[in-house]
Amino acid sequence: MADDEKKDKPKRRGSAETTTDAKKADPQTRPAPRRERDGAIEVRAQAKYVRSAPRKARLVMEHIRGKPVADALALLEHTPRAAAKDVHKLLRSALANAENNFELDADTLRVDGAYVDEGPTLKRYRPRALGRATPIHKRTSHMTITLTSGEGEE
Repeated sequence: MADDEKKDKPKRRGSAETTTDAKKADPQTRPAPRRERDGAIEVRAQAKYVRSAPRKARLVMEHIRGKPVADALALLEHTPRAAAKDVHKLLRSALANAENNFELDADTLRVDGAYVDEGPTLKRYRPRALGRATPIHKRTSHMTITLTSGEGEE
């Protein structure tokens, strides 16, 4: 009897036998879209801990803010800055979120908000002359792009 009871009990807490179906999300449900005051749908994408200085990434973000998505993608492809590659990847991610999650058309979307916040700084030291060391700050960025389906001011 004692051996049979041990076999019936799950070996670990939280194992597959003890989980309920309420915890599993329905694959058909989608998140509710955020809406602006004028009724336009707002879609967001974030990239965190990007190894690019925020000051340099902000220069790239200023170019695409307020532009239609097609113009912003074309602009980023030809921007010679290193941060443009990361911003381009983030913009494509936001576009994919809009198309797949909310079934929006890419031609009607525009970049509503594009901003860069400062992430944690990696602190390193470089050896210098006479046994000294100087600090090196490797800065990281948190980038956010917001797309809207409304008509933009061009």
